[in-house]
Amino acid sequence: MTLSVAAGEIVALVGGNGAGKSTLLKSIAGLLPPRAGAIHWEGEDLARVGVHQIVERGLAMVPEGRRLFAGMTVQEHLDLGAFTPRARAVRPASLARVHALFPFLHERRRHVVRSLSGGQQQMVAIGRALMSNPRLLMLDEPSLGIAPRLVRTILTALAEINRAGVAVLLVEQNVQAALTLAHRAYVLESGRITAEGPSAALLSDAHVRRAYLGPLATRA
Repeated sequence: MTLSVAAGEIVALVGGNGAGKSTLLKSIAGLLPPRAGAIHWEGEDLARVGVHQIVERGLAMVPEGRRLFAGMTVQEHLDLGAFTPRARAVRPASLARVHALFPFLHERRRHVVRSLSGGQQQMVAIGRALMSNPRLLMLDEPSLGIAPRLVRTILTALAEINRAGVAVLLVEQNVQAALTLAHRAYVLESGRITAEGPSAALLSDAHVRRAYLGPLATRA
């Protein structure tokens, strides 16, 4: 079965631990070679493209756990995100967009990231990815280990990013939030897509509710 993300979409990928969600994102980003099948971006086989070239083509990933450099400042991380020629050409506009989305990053631009909370570090990770000027933003568990208030801030930001024209592929442990935010979704179980469709339809699907939303949701 094929997974696709169209321009302007938010697509959620949900499933249990070990289902292969992170592996799929890493394969799209070029960090892991696919064991089977093919990954195409605008008709091009990404297996033939280096990781830095994938970013240059407009794909960016926010990895699980953020993967920041503890001793570097917020601004240094944002500068690092704009490393490709395509990104450097629009760096001032990208930086202004990131600061408008997360004013905190401008306020704390000289602070090292080890001094920030988990949610604040997630803003840095998303900002770094946005500095590459992506057309597809992939996120792996952006709410993991983050206070609920900042989770709402991040999910709201993802909606704003999407409204600005960036497609989003979201892996998220909070299935309710992911399906509420996304236009479409796929359910991945044991490395296979077992269901797909509009997010609203999957939210009401009995198996999805029983497996991923808990008994209270099943009785609702």
